[in-house]
Amino acid sequence: MTRLLVTGGSGFIGTNLVEQLVKKGYEVLNIDTARPLNEVHFQYWSQIDILDFDSLQSKIQEFNPEIIVHLAAVTDLNGKNLEYYKANTEGTKNIIEISNKLPLLKKVIFTSSMYVCKPGYIPQNYNDYKPHTLYGESKVEGEKIVKAVKDTHYSWTIVRPTSIWGPWFNIPYIDFFNIVYQGKYFDFGNTCTKTYGFVDNTVYQIEKIIAADHLHGKTFYLGDYTPIQISEWANEISLEMGKGPIKRIPFFLIQGAAWIGDVLSKMNLKFPISSFRLTNMTTNNVLPLNDLFEVTGTLPVNRHEGVRNTIEWLVDVKGYKIRNSKGEVAFIKS
Repeated sequence: MTRLLVTGGSGFIGTNLVEQLVKKGYEVLNIDTARPLNEVHFQYWSQIDILDFDSLQSKIQEFNPEIIVHLAAVTDLNGKNLEYYKANTEGTKNIIEISNKLPLLKKVIFTSSMYVCKPGYIPQNYNDYKPHTLYGESKVEGEKIVKAVKDTHYSWTIVRPTSIWGPWFNIPYIDFFNIVYQGKYFDFGNTCTKTYGFVDNTVYQIEKIIAADHLHGKTFYLGDYTPIQISEWANEISLEMGKGPIKRIPFFLIQGAAWIGDVLSKMNLKFPISSFRLTNMTTNNVLPLNDLFEVTGTLPVNRHEGVRNTIEWLVDVKGYKIRNSKGEVAFIKS
């Protein structure tokens, strides 16, 4: 049985990855400061901060993994300085230092982010960076730390998840589904086309990278191959929820709502739209996935199936009530 360590396995992608790896027969250890989202995963979890080097090293050496998937990171955009994102840099250094001492280790997958480049900027190569947030800057630094490592006895690969969605997700994409569910999403005629990824496909891609040879030193974006136009996707979700097609409004109204959101955010009040989010919603961001396709091939879940699976999870876990044409509560179990 292959021993596989997941750091950050209590998060969104990590929860789905741990679930799949256990099903595939791996011996899994999840190291995370946070409790698992799925209570079934408590048996695989050890509560350790990746910045606590001694505790981290002791536990990893005891487990003696053959593969590491390093997902652990601070991923929100709330930081006011790079110190806030220390886990993304110093934590990566700790994983590298410990990895060098693991005799059976064969492969490490280091997780970065598409935000090493701002939305709309398509890099010329994987060393071309243009972050627009402190979070993105921390991920750039994390990539550079990995790429500076020489002469390892294991192979390493960097992955950059795109806009990943699906069961166990959180902010911001669960907000998108919530807004559609509440009937508050409107097509304002200026929405973007972006690379998104359904989480089951993302986990499948990680599995393929784990299994593949000759990927040492390579970088891949993770996402579904077909980009999504956001209003088309919202309409598909709304129809699947039994709420009918989404409505259209003039663009100036959504601009006004974003301005209100900016004011409320300064008062620490939550609002579904802001200028930052509106910019993301109106900036095309189609990322290169051709090299990933050569490794991972056809994905197992199409977008429509992903939407249905996600809504089923929202019904089961978040209490969504899906109504039929008669207004009766109906579950959509397939």
